[in-house]
Amino acid sequence: MALLDPIERQERGARKQASLLAQAEREPETLVQASWRDYIFAEIWTRPGLDLRSRYLIAMSSAANESDRDAALGYARGALSNQELTLPELREAALHVSVYSGWTYGALLDDAITQAAQALGLSSEAWPPIRENPWDPDQRHDEGGASFRYHMKFGSPPPRTAYFEGGILNFVFGEMWNRPGLDQRSRRWLTLVGVANSSAHTPIHSHIWSAIASGNATVDELYEFVLQYAVHAGWPRASFVQGVVMQQADRIAKGLSYTD
Repeated sequence: MALLDPIERQERGARKQASLLAQAEREPETLVQASWRDYIFAEIWTRPGLDLRSRYLIAMSSAANESDRDAALGYARGALSNQELTLPELREAALHVSVYSGWTYGALLDDAITQAAQALGLSSEAWPPIRENPWDPDQRHDEGGASFRYHMKFGSPPPRTAYFEGGILNFVFGEMWNRPGLDQRSRRWLTLVGVANSSAHTPIHSHIWSAIASGNATVDELYEFVLQYAVHAGWPRASFVQGVVMQQADRIAKGLSYTD
């Protein structure tokens, strides 16, 4: 049986941590700091089952959900420095996090992105407005319903409440999900972090089902998502999400909807 070398793991973790966060290598001063180097960066971030761009999105939105401004800043700086995400894409990510995690956490991420851009000497870029031209409210509602069905792969809710009409159909799917500044797969990871953190049964089950049904993520990639998500969310919450992924993967394989 081949033995693994702890020194090699430490060196790999130190290199990865410095590169991924765009910072100089630092010797850990505590056991917890060493675990970031020796486990999180040496073993989780180096796993081949998920691309680096996706890991950045999962990590920075997870950090924002836990009000960890320093971690969100490090991920944003690293993503920009390594050219995995552009500044306009990160601005779109912050808006998406605002919807699925709350504007408080979206603003935290947005501030971290600003600090990261300033640290790298990047100038602010013009962002496309939410909407430029006048619109017909009924048309936006219809567009929202069609967008919901396209992204979620099942029917949209009836506009019987302010939440469904004014939130889900009009803004979330009528406008935000259709913005061209961020691809659908990237939006899916941000959504999954937000719903996972909510601990709400229906959003977690439906969005995991939709992630698979839409082709945005494979089941194996969702298993990697759970591990990456666990870094900031903790193992208990990730354990629940892991169970949902297994359940919904089975339902997809059987041609079933997400509902029980």
